[in-house]
Amino acid sequence: PYGQYKAKIRLGIFDRLKDRPDGKLILVTAMTATRAGEGKTVTSIGLAQALGQMGVSHMLCLREPSLGPTFGIKGGGAGGGYAQVLPMEDINMHFTGDLHAVATAHNLLAAVVDNHIFHGNQLHIQENGIVWRRVIDLCDRQLRECNIGLGGKSNGFPHNSGFDITAASEVMAILALSSSLSELRQRLKKIIVAWDQWGQPVMADDLNCVGAMCVLLKDALMPNLVQTYEGTPVLIHCGPFGNIAHGCNSVMATKLGLKLTDYVITEAGFAADLGAEKFLNIKCRQAGLEPAVAVLVVSCRALKMHGGVSVDHIQSEDAQAVARGCENLRVHVENMEKFNVPVVVAINRFSYDTEKELNTLREYCDRLGVNNEVSEVAAHGGKGGLALADTVLKTVNNRVGQFRPLYDANQSIKQKIEILARDIYRADGVDYKEAAEQMITRLEANNLDKLPICVAKTQLSISDDPKRLGAPTGYRLTVNNLKTSNGAEFIVIITGKILLMPGMPSVPSVEKIDIDDDGHIYNLF
Repeated sequence: PYGQYKAKIRLGIFDRLKDRPDGKLILVTAMTATRAGEGKTVTSIGLAQALGQMGVSHMLCLREPSLGPTFGIKGGGAGGGYAQVLPMEDINMHFTGDLHAVATAHNLLAAVVDNHIFHGNQLHIQENGIVWRRVIDLCDRQLRECNIGLGGKSNGFPHNSGFDITAASEVMAILALSSSLSELRQRLKKIIVAWDQWGQPVMADDLNCVGAMCVLLKDALMPNLVQTYEGTPVLIHCGPFGNIAHGCNSVMATKLGLKLTDYVITEAGFAADLGAEKFLNIKCRQAGLEPAVAVLVVSCRALKMHGGVSVDHIQSEDAQAVARGCENLRVHVENMEKFNVPVVVAINRFSYDTEKELNTLREYCDRLGVNNEVSEVAAHGGKGGLALADTVLKTVNNRVGQFRPLYDANQSIKQKIEILARDIYRADGVDYKEAAEQMITRLEANNLDKLPICVAKTQLSISDDPKRLGAPTGYRLTVNNLKTSNGAEFIVIITGKILLMPGMPSVPSVEKIDIDDDGHIYNLF
């Protein structure tokens, strides 16, 4: 127990449940993100509550929100209306301390790297070859690029570094992908922290600090148990970002849910071209998971934005803009079908959506041959998702065929990138900057290339350009550089102007959040 309303699940439970059959896995994803919002987390929570209303055995598995977006532009990440996870204030703030444990373990490794060089550098690390930066769970653009070790020899040695947000840490990705303490240890050992003067990787295991990192992470490895607004069970565990990491909750929580219940609902960060693609090609491949259905969340207001309507006018009826925006929906539906995963479109209804707009969207889905239901879970809780839940269960039970990844991890790096560029992002081809070409050569020379691909790109477009809305074609994907997350067992492909440390907007959410003298927190949503 962590207080009265949250708890850690001890890992010994897996021994007790090992002979139980697994339940069915339901993946919730979405159309391409807009400022209007699509309601993916709300729909996930509401779908779980609807299953509870139906008396169906289920578990909801979500990621933990990062403090950075909570205090920045996004606000809380615990749902909304009558579809929330509780205690909302705790979940959005410090929760059970997992993110702090990740940041501390990550920064311990960074400190050990610098200390090793300060005391003689027996591993012959190149000072400009250090790739392990530091992390903090806040949005702070001032820390993106830093010169550290200034002020003379007693303060270390000068070199360039910087901070990423904790959700972008490879330690976070490793924690999310590990199924046991022993696997966590083996993955941490493989973290590449630097390159030596001969171009060989220096790994965390070479620095003799992995045991201490495991000690810091031992409690963070245990899934966190909370509940929905309607009292149904939720495991909230780990929070890797969906546009710069694989964007899924932990393998541990997902596997636990599958052993405990008949249906597990889980969410992948951002749209289907980011979160769902990585869930399928990275998490499912590594953990041996197989989704039974993908629930694709859309909203009329977000479709209108992809159809050319500005955010200031999305509450005005415009069925033609909805129809134009449905091209974005089409691409995501087609992409999921390439993995042989059936799709149900969840239409997240807002109060100002008109029947004409909803009918336009439903008719488009019918032409695509994809099941669809209107969801009103924010307004009505589980009761507002009963039709959606019924359709999802029928789709799961009528499923034919098996899930398949999009590529073979043993293919070359460029082959894997080009498959994603062509089949998921609909690009005509791929262009590689010089730094990317050099890193590909280095990874291949060190036999570090036989890993899945994790593309870091904008969440605002299927392409690598956030201004290309809808279903862009006639462009080429540009790869700026690569980064090896060797412990997490994927290769990060950096496109566009992706930042590993977000900044705050001109009026951040931090200015609205407060607490009264009785301890009641407000404006955290």
